[in-house]
Amino acid sequence: MIKKEILIGLIVGLIANTLGTLLYILIFSDFGIVETYQAAVQQGHIGSLLALGAILNLVAFFGFLKIRRDYRARGVMIATLLTAMLILYYKVF
Repeated sequence: MIKKEILIGLIVGLIANTLGTLLYILIFSDFGIVETYQAAVQQGHIGSLLALGAILNLVAFFGFLKIRRDYRARGVMIATLLTAMLILYYKVF
């Protein structure tokens, strides 16, 4: 039961991060999604783009805490840590 709740939180966190990144691109970029992604990779800004997308994880995390779904909040935290490791990978390599 606990693993299922953490998995649900992980999935919610990954979806929130993806939606946050796409929403940021759609609102603040003059180009399309693919063009913005390619430009971010070429210029080395993909980590920053992912970090801005992770802001929606805050909403999911505190939302789960508010409704007392602590294990789901842990899953969102794991998704955020995975995103941080991916950002670190992009920054180092």
